[in-house]
Amino acid sequence: MRRRRERTPLNAEINVVSLIDVMMLLLVIFMITAPLMQGGIEVKLPKGEARPLESKGDIIVTVSRGGTIAVDNTRMTYRQFEAAFPAMAEQRGKRGVILRGDASVDYGEVVKVLGVMMKAGATGVGIAVEPSQSR
Repeated sequence: MRRRRERTPLNAEINVVSLIDVMMLLLVIFMITAPLMQGGIEVKLPKGEARPLESKGDIIVTVSRGGTIAVDNTRMTYRQFEAAFPAMAEQRGKRGVILRGDASVDYGEVVKVLGVMMKAGATGVGIAVEPSQSR
């Protein structure tokens, strides 16, 4: 006589424990890599009294110590910037511009960059500074 095997009922539940493990691993990876992706170009901003700027997809122009200009992490010389910025501003529409100049950069260099931005029709130009400690 053969014994008839009894079938075990199917388990239709989703095992979420392994899914939670994967989700937690991805969360840790994103928490570690997100600050690294915001790196940008290192500049030592001058100190000053100002309200914090709210960036809403603004164009960020950085003038670094070596005379290099960067538009959203794309490095270029002054001549390249002068030729390319009007097209960049036109392409991005009527967004604001945040100008970050290193504290050791000559004031004339920052003014030249500001002049190119104004000539291109940039509106809402803000100058980034480090908050002073006198508060």
